[in-house]
Parts: sequence; C-alpha cells; structure tokens
Amino acid sequence: MGDILLTTPVIRALKLKFPSSQIDFVVKEQYKDALQYNPLISRLFIYEKEKSRELRDKLQEQNYDLAIDLQNNFRSRALTERLNIKVYRFHKPTMKKLLLVWFKINFLKDLKTISQRYAETSNVQLDEKGLDLLIPQDISSSLNEVKKYIGFCPGSKHFTKRWPAEYIIELGNELIKLGFAVVLLGGKSDKELCKTISEKIVPSINLQNDDNLLQTAVDMKNCKFIITNDSGLMHLASAVGVPIISIFGSTVREFGFAPLGKQNLILENKSLSCRPCSHIGKSSCPKKHFKCMKEITPQLVLTNLQKFSKVL
Repeated sequence: MGDILLTTPVIRALKLKFPSSQIDFVVKEQYKDALQYNPLISRLFIYEKEKSRELRDKLQEQNYDLAIDLQNNFRSRALTERLNIKVYRFHKPTMKKLLLVWFKINFLKDLKTISQRYAETSNVQLDEKGLDLLIPQDISSSLNEVKKYIGFCPGSKHFTKRWPAEYIIELGNELIKLGFAVVLLGGKSDKELCKTISEKIVPSINLQNDDNLLQTAVDMKNCKFIITNDSGLMHLASAVGVPIISIFGSTVREFGFAPLGKQNLILENKSLSCRPCSHIGKSSCPKKHFKCMKEITPQLVLTNLQKFSKVL
C-alpha cells in the first residue's frame, strides 16, 4: 500500500507534463482504495493472478504510447512486454541495499526517496506537494476536532520494524496524563495487537478495522500527530498531511521509504553497527538484543514529540 501511495506524485507530474494524456493504472484489489478516487487516473485496472491473460489482452486493446513499470517484477513484465511499445522500467537498487545490509557499505547516501527514484524512471520532475489520497466526502470519523488526539499505528508486517507494545502502552498512558486522547489505528493483521494495547491504555480509542484504508485515513486526519513504525500506514498518514513521528528499527531511511513531506521526524538508533540487518524487516532480532527499538525509549519519543510540536 505504501508503494502505491508513493507513485501518486509521479502521476501528478506526468499529468502536468502531458496535460491531455490518458493515464491508466494497474493495481491489486486490496490497494485500489489508494487510487480509485484520484481524478488524474482515467481508468483503474485490477490485477488478479488467475485473470492476468485477460488483463493483458485488455491492455493491448488500449493502444498505449508508453508503459511505465514501477514494480519491475515477473508479473509486471508479463503485462507490459507484449504491448509492443516503449517501456520505462524502475531499476531497483537491490545490490546497493544488500551491500548496506551485509557489509555496511553505503552507496545510498543520496537519501533519495522511492518517489524520487520513480520520477527518474518516468522522466519527470516532482513538485513538493507530497502524496495524494482522494477521500469521498461521505466517509466520516467518530473522532471530533475538539480533543487533542494522538494516533498510534503499532503494526508492521515484520517484528523488527515494530516498536515494542509495552513502550506504546507506557507512552500512551503518559500522554493521557498530559491531556491527550490516544487512538489506535491498524488493519486486519493488527487486530490482536491493537486490542491488547488499547486495553492497557485507559481510556483509549481502538479504531483498528478490516483494512478499510479510507476510513483509517479519515480518522488520521483528526489526529494532531501520528506515531508510527516504518509501515504502509506511515505513508497513509503522510498522504493526509498529519505530522508524523516515525520509529525506524531494523531498516534505515537510505532504503528510500522515509515519509514524504516536511511535517515528519524519524527516530532511529544510529549507534548500532548491526543496522540495517534487513531491507524489509525480520521476524526476530538476529543479535537477540533488539537495541534498535528498545533503546528508543518512551521518554525519548515523548521528548522529541514535545520538541517537534513546538517547531510546527
């Protein structure tokens, strides 16, 4: 989902460069909400593995002038190679990532975001407006604008990218003492995690849902801040323009997935020689100490949140 949202500045730049163009987009069903209300997209094609040949035939019927393959994997190549048109393909910096993970040799010091790399592939120049997410007006939030809500997104696919639940509980209870209201946000896979945390932050509001992207986005918009891991919901918060504090554990910003926008702060433990231990995350800490997350204490996050809020 984060990858999809990170393409939206490129869509905007393409439309600016080619105002009369028809821009169609191929996306999986579970991510379509990120794009289906975007007025710059003429048609959204849904990718289903069992219907990939049918989809390929539909794409051939469109008589496109250009294809841009920002995924560049077996599936995307199978869709684009038979279109008989020019294709721009994203060249993933896989070897540079692996050199950084395995040998700590850093060829990614330019800190280019994935959106910037997508733009280079597409031969366009990005503006500074960040990510796009269009939300229908009939989706409302149970949160009001009176309270000072701080949202926590505790989930992430991989364990080493998740700030410890006990730290979220400690920080959440401290924030309540300071007059904030705590909101838990997440998708289907975060159900038990959000439930456990919410029960130990009293009172708190658990708005975890079954992967309703647009509902989560609307709820985020009512928060003063979002505290999140390196995850898809980090990019969702960025897309709706909420100030973000991102906690990076086993991954680093050099991989290109830092939140896009000026209202964000990344907290990471730069003192460890073992970081990064993976470019996507792991199921456990290879060194067994998990210092990349454990040494980013609740008090450290609170101090940075207070400093960050003054700057904003």
